[in-house]
Amino acid sequence: MSQGRKQLLEFAPLLVFFAVNWKAGIFWATGVFMALTLAVLLYTYLSTGKVAKVPLATAILVGVFGGLTLYLHDEIFIKVKVTLVNAIFAVLLLGGVAFQRHFIKDVMGEALTLPDSAWRTLSLRWGVFFAALALLNEVVWRHFTTDQWVTFKVFGLMGLTLVFALANAPFMARYMTEDNDAAAAATDEKPSVDG
Repeated sequence: MSQGRKQLLEFAPLLVFFAVNWKAGIFWATGVFMALTLAVLLYTYLSTGKVAKVPLATAILVGVFGGLTLYLHDEIFIKVKVTLVNAIFAVLLLGGVAFQRHFIKDVMGEALTLPDSAWRTLSLRWGVFFAALALLNEVVWRHFTTDQWVTFKVFGLMGLTLVFALANAPFMARYMTEDNDAAAAATDEKPSVDG
């Protein structure tokens, strides 16, 4: 599956969540969001034959907290889910660094080849970023209206994540370039078969 299609599938339920909230309110939006998250997960599995860990974990949390939101008719649960997801990512990434385990490599390692020192730096950066998002979500849902929070969740969090990812691109490119240069140098040093 192409990266563009994958990102579209991940973002589509959020856009629909925003639209349904605008037209019918948070409870309808939550139900539709749960259904679309499950549909995207199933589509991804049927298309690729596998399910990535992060979307699966997110879908489980959407199901649990969305279900609590609908069952108890209390929107706090769907709002706290965002805090919890970001806090879990922060703890996993920062805790992984403490134990010399770079979980970000498990997610991005198929697409990127970086040295362990770069994975460590990325883990620290993204861990702190996710902790900041968790705190920011707490501030927004506690001090703004539900409609404002939905807008923040769909566009604010996605925008911040995109900007942060782009800000890290030069760092990753530098290490990828060094890695490619080292591989090319190693190839040049091999003796010729012709002698």
